[in-house]
Amino acid sequence: MTDDQQRAFIFDMDGTIVDNMSFHTRAWVTFFANHGQDVDVERFFRDTAGRQGHEIIRTYLGDHLSDVETDALIREKESVYRALYQAHQAPVKGFEALLAHAKSRRIALVVGTAAPSENIAFTLDGLDLRRHFDAIVGAADVKRGKPHPDVFLMAAKRVGALPENCIVFEDAPLGVEAARRAGMRAVVLTTTLPASAFAEFDNVICIAPDFGAMSSKLFADVAPCN
Repeated sequence: MTDDQQRAFIFDMDGTIVDNMSFHTRAWVTFFANHGQDVDVERFFRDTAGRQGHEIIRTYLGDHLSDVETDALIREKESVYRALYQAHQAPVKGFEALLAHAKSRRIALVVGTAAPSENIAFTLDGLDLRRHFDAIVGAADVKRGKPHPDVFLMAAKRVGALPENCIVFEDAPLGVEAARRAGMRAVVLTTTLPASAFAEFDNVICIAPDFGAMSSKLFADVAPCN
């Protein structure tokens, strides 16, 4: 199949495949408190969801930090997150059914996430989901996090799909903006923010509370899912 025919679904992971963003936020709040920083929870999520860990840490703790220092700090924060979330791991409702439907239509399935490799393994292997995907792109694979389009463009490239033939599944405005910059349509899950948070985006074709609420129209070439 040539790249002008291949279609792809690209899934953000945190907050999309799994409803875990509140646990990430709690982990960041704990982490920054341990380093003498108080953060406003609502503003923090809106400003950082989809950005890579080293970008977030340098924003709050300073650009002077070296890669070695930020790597160590990221490991510290992610260990807090995994301890908080482990007992709650579960895919968002309807996720595996949607994947099965997509596979039956020969739609390529890709993860495009800002998460580090350890968290990708924690989620995808912990829930036995890795086997469903044709490719996985994480923070280690691209230089810039969202809202830059790098992760989604790399995801499309790895499965031979043109951006206009890709649909991105996201839960955060920075992720939807990354999809827009990549020239991709987006489906929004309201796992962490209400629909009103995405009103400004002209690339959003569907907003739903979970995967089970998405119509089969999602699988049409252009049609929105409502």
